[in-house]
Amino acid sequence: MILTVDGREAFAYTGGRPFDPALPCVVFVHGAVCDHSVFTLLARWCAHHGHGVLAVDLPGHMRSAGPALASVEAMAEELLALLDAAGVQQAAFVGHSLGSLVALEAAARAPQRATRLVMIGTCVPMPVPQALLDLSLADPPAAVDRVVGFSFSTLAAKPSYPGPGVWLRGATRALMRQVLAVGEPRLFHTDFAACHAYSGGLDAAARVACPAHLVLGAQDQMALPRNAKAVAQALQATVHTLPGGHFPMQEQPDATLGVLRRALA
Repeated sequence: MILTVDGREAFAYTGGRPFDPALPCVVFVHGAVCDHSVFTLLARWCAHHGHGVLAVDLPGHMRSAGPALASVEAMAEELLALLDAAGVQQAAFVGHSLGSLVALEAAARAPQRATRLVMIGTCVPMPVPQALLDLSLADPPAAVDRVVGFSFSTLAAKPSYPGPGVWLRGATRALMRQVLAVGEPRLFHTDFAACHAYSGGLDAAARVACPAHLVLGAQDQMALPRNAKAVAQALQATVHTLPGGHFPMQEQPDATLGVLRRALA
């Protein structure tokens, strides 16, 4: 589905069904150097079980026109504008990593529009090592390899998404490299610098009015679970800790879907 947001084309995957703004809406926001496809399983389940689905590509990522936005705050405003363009008054906000910060900020800026908040692979704040920021400028493919190496808890998760035996590290590396190839040369740095610079997350959490859930990977080395305690407390969130790393949607697809189903119930 193509929408016009602030004069730019914005893409949202609708889960395999035509989008109906009259249905309860779930909006999915991907993480750094990714796109909507990380949410395919969750988005399709929602779309086929009574929800309108908007799994977005953030500006400058894959099918959404650039430029990429340099701050979490700007991405949150873009997300709310996309809901306006789609005719959506209220939605459940579901975000992964960088997208979890965008979902948090959007739910704080428009608390009357957020019915649920689900933050996956998250912590607040979300600092990025300076060495990785430097590498993202000097050698983006090497930076992708480093991130992927820290994002999964095992070399070959079984079962995994989209089916048993899928090489999650290889698939995620391929996705990130494709996003970089389509996007701007500094996209990796732009995304990770936005995570690093976002300092208002705990203040934002205090303004969120809807029920909140956190989905954390017990072995997550990108967003350490212990660093999510403050935001969980500020949100009075239900915390779900699953085996695995930074991409619970891939390493624990059924369990992650189960959490989302309970959150939306």
